Amino acid sequence: MMTTRDIFLAEAAKRILITDGAFGTEIQNWKLSEADYAGSLGLSHDQKGNNDILALTKPEVPAAIHRAYFEAGADIAETNTFSANSISQADYGAEHLVREINFESARMARTIADEFADRDGRPRFVAGAIGPTNKTLSLSPDVNDPGYREIDFDYLTGVYREQTDALLDGGADFILIETVFDTLNAKAGIMAALDAGRDRGRDVPIMLSMTLTDLSGRNLSGHTVEAFWHAVRHAKPLTIGLNCSFGAEQLRPHVKTLSEICDTLIMVYPNAGLPNELGAYDEAPETTAGLVHEWAGAGQVNVLGGCCGSTPDHIRAIAERVRGVPPRAIPRPPVRTRLAGLEPFTMAA
Repeated sequence: MMTTRDIFLAEAAKRILITDGAFGTEIQNWKLSEADYAGSLGLSHDQKGNNDILALTKPEVPAAIHRAYFEAGADIAETNTFSANSISQADYGAEHLVREINFESARMARTIADEFADRDGRPRFVAGAIGPTNKTLSLSPDVNDPGYREIDFDYLTGVYREQTDALLDGGADFILIETVFDTLNAKAGIMAALDAGRDRGRDVPIMLSMTLTDLSGRNLSGHTVEAFWHAVRHAKPLTIGLNCSFGAEQLRPHVKTLSEICDTLIMVYPNAGLPNELGAYDEAPETTAGLVHEWAGAGQVNVLGGCCGSTPDHIRAIAERVRGVPPRAIPRPPVRTRLAGLEPFTMAA
């Protein structure tokens, strides 16, 4: 019997797959009030901006966004759970609702994905989205005490495990550890996903997506894209790639680098360009589609989508532009000992 990983790989061998676009900016378009976010939960904190909690208080909003992206041609729905962890939800006094938020978000995405798959027989997938939290394991928040950490690795692993279990119970196919600004945070997420799979006695595919803090190609913890790959390759991720921070134009050299060294699928979902002086994204769908088409034409990507500022129109334009373009062939790099500090290190044969 084929596993979800097998089905995804089979689809990715046929064509470039499409993941969805931004949720935050799409939710903003609904112009929701604080009462819309808070619903009848009776929480003590102001809930405006707590996008994740809409799965409980106004589910028609994320449901409509999922449907719009599938209508635009997406193969993958990412759950609206970027901040649905106990650390981030504590800012809203909603940490006790973490399991319910994640379960309902995954269940909603699963139901809608299956609805679209039933229409045309094409598989649709659900990626359980896990964000980085607002804490970092690699850096001290206290300039006077560089050794200080607000949390430790085991604590963050437990936070991610709670979220992972709920997403899987709700029907997520994969665990997407995204917008990775700290490689050690990502490793805690990886451990949570691997432990969840072991305890369930089944494969839990992991997707990993790094975010860059500057054009040199490093994340906040200082790792280059090559070093990041060397640090996480042991997890055998289903996909690895980049999202957020920059538009497609700025990510071009780093996509090329990853595509040449990674023996797994490459998934990239850039912002819709760079924000303007008001923080809005102006890049037209056709522009974004043209830029990512360059990666596709060069055989550098397997999955494409959008992050901040992208809309269903962006996803539709991307899907149409790469239709018929062959997916990237996965390379077979020579066997070497590859290690990672902030820079990659490869031992000679």
